[in-house]
Amino acid sequence: MRAQIIGTGSCLPEKIVTNDFLSTIVDTSDEWVSSRTGIRERHVSIEETTVSLSAEAGRRAMDMAGIRAEELDLIIVATCTADTLVPSTACLVQDELGAVRATAFDINAACSGFVFALNLADVYMQTGTYRTALVIGAETLSRIVDWKDRTTCVLFADGAGAAVVRAAETGVSVSTLGSDGSRGGAIYVKSRENYNPFVPEQKPMDFLYMDGGEVFKFAVKKIPEAILETLGKAGLTVDDIDWFLLHQANARINQVIAKKLKISIDRVPMNVDHCGNTSGGSVPILLDEVNRKGLLKSGDRIVFAGFGSGLTWGVMVLTWA
Repeated sequence: MRAQIIGTGSCLPEKIVTNDFLSTIVDTSDEWVSSRTGIRERHVSIEETTVSLSAEAGRRAMDMAGIRAEELDLIIVATCTADTLVPSTACLVQDELGAVRATAFDINAACSGFVFALNLADVYMQTGTYRTALVIGAETLSRIVDWKDRTTCVLFADGAGAAVVRAAETGVSVSTLGSDGSRGGAIYVKSRENYNPFVPEQKPMDFLYMDGGEVFKFAVKKIPEAILETLGKAGLTVDDIDWFLLHQANARINQVIAKKLKISIDRVPMNVDHCGNTSGGSVPILLDEVNRKGLLKSGDRIVFAGFGSGLTWGVMVLTWA
């Protein structure tokens, strides 16, 4: 049995922040941001939290799937911006949804998180451990971004996407996951430093740091390679794939990936223009968007690809129900 997606959902904060607004608080402009990233606006949380966004995305996915929370065996939330260190976001979502039977936990693979989490759910279903799962990617990156740094505050945003998956004969077929911790310095955020009676001074928490050039070079080299590797495992070529749903970090990255794979950009849908980079939330938010537009047909073959801090990457091939 494999993990088959039977419902999707997403939730974005109400507040929309345009490039024009950002130009009033940092040295930037709509032309500067949009020409380099493809981003024109993003959603930023005010009252919303990682938990509230996750729970609402989950509700919408369950509504589409036609299942009740009590039917869930498993909840996995992929996030690097949890509201609390403990308990996990997934446990709080479990309580919010009333999913009393579900085992719940978080994973952190940053922008690759949803693909990692969906792969894990698939493995559980292959072993028969769980039958029905809710897999969520969610972030409130606005809390860790330095809003005085134009190189990062124009990129990152908040939101959550979710998928209900159920054990079936078809669904996920093959995945490739990878990590390169030697390049972890390319994107990082420090947590609290040691705090005890033997440490004389405490430092404030740092904001997110990213070496944009390093990440760009990594993504446009590694992701085409990983996609071809994964398709090879499945006995497929790029011509066999209907849709490539890639992490929404930067429109230029995805355009280069499409060019390297020699595929039409029409098969690489993007929403980075109005959602920004939502890290672990980007692939499932995009999935829900194209699903609700009616673009996905039964039997379509889809590639998911996430890439980001770690550095991590994850590619998955699945057949749409």
